[in-house]
Amino acid sequence: MALNNTYDARLQQETAVGAGVQILLLALLGTAIGLGPAGWLTGLAFAFATWAVLARALHRSRLRSFGPANRVTLGRATLVGGVTALVADSFESSPPVTVLVGLTAVALLLDGVDGKVARRTGTSSALGARFDMEVDAFLILVLSVYVSTQLGAWVLLIGGMRYAFVAAARLAPWLNAPLPPSFARKTVAAVQGIALLVAGAELLPHLANLAIVLLALGSLVWSFGRDVRGLWRTSRVPLRVPDEAPVLELAGR
Repeated sequence: MALNNTYDARLQQETAVGAGVQILLLALLGTAIGLGPAGWLTGLAFAFATWAVLARALHRSRLRSFGPANRVTLGRATLVGGVTALVADSFESSPPVTVLVGLTAVALLLDGVDGKVARRTGTSSALGARFDMEVDAFLILVLSVYVSTQLGAWVLLIGGMRYAFVAAARLAPWLNAPLPPSFARKTVAAVQGIALLVAGAELLPHLANLAIVLLALGSLVWSFGRDVRGLWRTSRVPLRVPDEAPVLELAGR
């Protein structure tokens, strides 16, 4: 019991350090560009929520080590917190687009690093995979909010689709079934962040940004539609119980 408490204390310390780094990043942004109240409050709320949710998840997972891969993901989460603060601040002022694009670009580039680190170090875990996925999903949501101010509210469909799927799964449990690995799904997910980053940078003409984001949304609808159809078909297949199952069960008793 004492050993488990020691491991848990170390894990909680790492999450606390992550929250501290997040606050340090906000302070640096505030000094460099002058974050307004909306940016500060949103950034602090993100830091606290990330710390609280991650600390609880770690306690329940009983992991003995936070692991190098989770540290990379936590670093990405810190960058996403900075992006979130800048996007919130953009409703009151105009933070430098270069800073927002820079933080986003680094967060996207590091997206595949944590997975590779986990595989090479043998520290893959269900918690790490979920942590990585949630950071990705929230970054896409924040970027869609930012780009929606330029192209229209329909862009929010990109960021909200995954959360709508999670909500639908509560009403239709068959949506919770595991999906087979898919390179196409991973590619489509990566395209969303790149497309929103390009549109948010405003380096291309308005029509070009509109076309890029529309294509990204179309690919996302196709990907979700394919997965939902696959899950539906799987849920309709009756579970076959081998004829010898009752005999084996009795023999086990």
